[in-house]
Amino acid sequence: MLKVYAMQSSGNCYKVRLLLAKLGAPFELIDVDLLRGENRTPDFLMKNPEGRVPLLELPGGRYLPESNAIMFFLADGSPLLPDEPLARAEVLRWMFFEQHSHEPSIGAARFWLKLVKGGRELRTHDIDRWMEEGYAVLGVMERHLSRRPFFVDGTLTIADIALYAHTHVAEEGDFDLRTFPAVRAWLDRVAALPSHVGMDWRPAAGEQLVNIA
Repeated sequence: MLKVYAMQSSGNCYKVRLLLAKLGAPFELIDVDLLRGENRTPDFLMKNPEGRVPLLELPGGRYLPESNAIMFFLADGSPLLPDEPLARAEVLRWMFFEQHSHEPSIGAARFWLKLVKGGRELRTHDIDRWMEEGYAVLGVMERHLSRRPFFVDGTLTIADIALYAHTHVAEEGDFDLRTFPAVRAWLDRVAALPSHVGMDWRPAAGEQLVNIA
């Protein structure tokens, strides 16, 4: 069985759980609390020298880190990752955008302002930059989604899952989504699809997941 090392409140870890729920793939969830330093133990660093979560453990003992790499691997062969070369490249384009522009502003703001005790005081000098860059990112998303229901080919892909994870909780990082109607409509569409699970979801023992991909 697949094992996922993750922190429940992490947007990057949520991506992987949401994808696995949609794929109907059983997995064991192993909690790793970054705020307690559980990702810096010798045992965990042997699994992932970067000390980051999520981390996927495959049968046979191989490990794959990085949320978007994990999603690309797991979604291969499903409708959530197109086979057509250009559509596949567009999925990657938006996943690169998510990691290069979206997560470092919107994801970072939520992590420090919501999850880390005293984080606002510790990172006061970063808040203005996060806001400027984050609202620019939301503007890109708004322009793109104003003409289409999802990011690639009019259907849900792992590009949507990657961007949904941090965007749906952006307000926890002080972002106001009221001026982004296309983004808010897209969030509602993603959440309304079958087998959607929230960030607080974790598989129960013996739970039967349904593959809708």
